Amino acid sequence: MKNRICKICKSQLQGRLDKIFCSVKCKNSYHRKLRKSTAKAVLCTDKILHRNRSILLEVMGPRSTQKIVDRIILDQKKFNYNYETGRFKNDLSRIYHRVYDFSWTDFSEQEVLIIRKR
Repeated sequence: MKNRICKICKSQLQGRLDKIFCSVKCKNSYHRKLRKSTAKAVLCTDKILHRNRSILLEVMGPRSTQKIVDRIILDQKKFNYNYETGRFKNDLSRIYHRVYDFSWTDFSEQEVLIIRKR
């Protein structure tokens, strides 16, 4: 049988053959470190996405579900068009960019159509 050791403390493993950690403590330590490194990596992107959503909410207002706004308004508020949580193409082949529950598309060269999904 192959010599198996814990990923964290390097102690000898006993029991099931697919076991990776010797204890719950080692398992939790491993996953805590993994979450911490992931959180650091996505913090910057997540801040930009949340800021974009806040800008769209501010421009739309709390009750509107659809609105056409001048691109200059979004530019003045430092909206970052390069960050989105998804995109889709409608039946007319128009591309919509999504940030959480908001979507936007170019309505014209100076205007942007913003839609809020309820």
